[in-house]
Amino acid sequence: MLNGWEYNMTFLVVVKLLIVISFFMIVALAILFPVIYLYLRRKFKKEKAKSVAKELVLGIFHPYCNAGGGGEKVLWVALQAIQEKYPKVKINVYTGDVEVTPGEILEKVKKNLNVNIKNINFIYLTKRKWIEGHRYPAFTLLGQALGSMYLAYEALTKLVPDVFIDTTGFSFSLPVFKYLGGCKTGSYIHYPTITKDMLRRVSSRQAIYNNREVIARSQTLTLGKLIYYHIFAWVYSLTGQCSDITLVNSTFTLEHLTILWNKPLHLVYPPCEIDHLKRLPRSLEKPKKIRIMSLAQFRPEKDHPLQLQAMYELREMVPEELFSNITLVLCGGCRNADDEKLVKDLMDFSKHLSLENNVEFKLNIPYDDLLKEFQNAYVGIHTMVDEHFGISVVEQMAAGLIMVAHRSGGPLLDIIETSESSRLGFLAQMPQEFAYIIKFILELSDEEVNEIRERAKASVERFNTKKFREEFLRATEPLFK
Repeated sequence: MLNGWEYNMTFLVVVKLLIVISFFMIVALAILFPVIYLYLRRKFKKEKAKSVAKELVLGIFHPYCNAGGGGEKVLWVALQAIQEKYPKVKINVYTGDVEVTPGEILEKVKKNLNVNIKNINFIYLTKRKWIEGHRYPAFTLLGQALGSMYLAYEALTKLVPDVFIDTTGFSFSLPVFKYLGGCKTGSYIHYPTITKDMLRRVSSRQAIYNNREVIARSQTLTLGKLIYYHIFAWVYSLTGQCSDITLVNSTFTLEHLTILWNKPLHLVYPPCEIDHLKRLPRSLEKPKKIRIMSLAQFRPEKDHPLQLQAMYELREMVPEELFSNITLVLCGGCRNADDEKLVKDLMDFSKHLSLENNVEFKLNIPYDDLLKEFQNAYVGIHTMVDEHFGISVVEQMAAGLIMVAHRSGGPLLDIIETSESSRLGFLAQMPQEFAYIIKFILELSDEEVNEIRERAKASVERFNTKKFREEFLRATEPLFK
C-alpha cells in the first residue's frame, strides 16, 4: 500500500499528466478545427465551381416537405411565387421524405394544400432521423440543433446552391451553408426555437409538454435547465446572425426574435386560403347538428387533449339532448409513427371521458373533403399555447365559423379582436373557459352570430395569398440579385 507521501506524489503526477493532455488537446483542436474548416470550405467551393448551370441555384431546407401543414403551405406558395418572378432560377428542395416520389409529393401539395406547382427538383436526405425530438429524451433542443447541422451538412454534400433558404426554423443549418457553402442565406421563421416565455415557464416550475414534471418538481434540475436554456439562447442568437434576410410570420415571433437576434426582421404573414372559403354557401340559421371543427396537425404542442377536456366540461353545462347533437371533429395531418401514436392516445382519452360518440377524427383528408368540413362546421376551436400565427384559425374564420382560440400567440396578437363592438371571435385558456364560451356561442341569436361572422370574414383579407406573395418577394429580392 502507498503511504501518504507516495499517494500525494502519485496524485500530483496524475494531475500534471491531465493538465498536459488537456493542453495538447486544446492546441490540437485549435489547429484541427481551422484546418477542417478551410478544407471543407475549399472542397465546397470547388463543387460549386464545377456547376455548369447558368441559372441561379436555390436550395430550400424543408426536411418534412410532404407533411401537408401550414408550414408546408408557406413553402409551396413561396416557391410558386419565386418561379413566376424568377423563371430561370433552378429550385431544389432538401427533404427527408425518401419514401415518396417527387410526383407523389407535388400531387399531395395540389390535392391537400390547393397549390399547383411543377418543375421542382428534390434532394433526398437520409439523415433526417437526427432532427426528430424523440431521439433526445434529454437536452432535446441541443440534440435537434446538432442533428440539423448534421442534416444540413449532408444536404450541402449533395448540392451547393447559390442561395439557401431555411423554411422550417432549423436555424442551426444556416452557419453550415453560409460558412462552409459560401451561400447567400435567408430564413422564414414560424416559431423561435427558444423564447423568454419558455424560460419563464421553467423558472416558475410549470409542467408542460417541453418541461417534464420531474424537472418542474426539482429546484436543482430547474436551475440546471435554466442555465442550459440561457446558454442555448445565446448560441441560437449567433445562428441568427448567419441569416442575410430573415422573415417572420407573426407579431409573436417578431417580438421574441427581435430580442434574441437583435437584427432587422420582415413581418410577412403566411398565405391563407380565404377567397374560395368566403364563398362557401352557409345557412344563416343555427343547424340542429352542431359540428365543432379543430384543424391542426397532430403534434403534442397543439394540445388536442384540452379540446377533449373542454367537451367533457361542456357536457356538464348544457342539456343532454343538446350535447348529443354536438360533435367535435379533429382534422389534421399525421407525419409519422409518433403522430399516429398521439392520435391513438387521443382516441383512448375520448373513450375514457365517454366522448367517443361526440368526437370524430379526420386524418390527412383531401382538400375537397376538408372544404365540406368547413361548410358543415358551426364553431372552430384551436388550443395551442403560443401558436406562432394560426393559418387554420384564419381559414375557419373565412369559412364563417365562430372561432374560439387560445388566448396567446398569433390568435391574440394578430388575428382575433374580442371587444364587443368589433368582435371577430373568442379567446380562452382553460377547458372550463372554452366550454363556457362554446355554450355562450350556442345561445347567441342568429343575428348576433352573423354579425361576428361577417366582421371576421372582412378582417381576414389582410392575410390573403396575394398579399403573402407580394411581401415575400419584396423581402427576399436582395437574395436573387
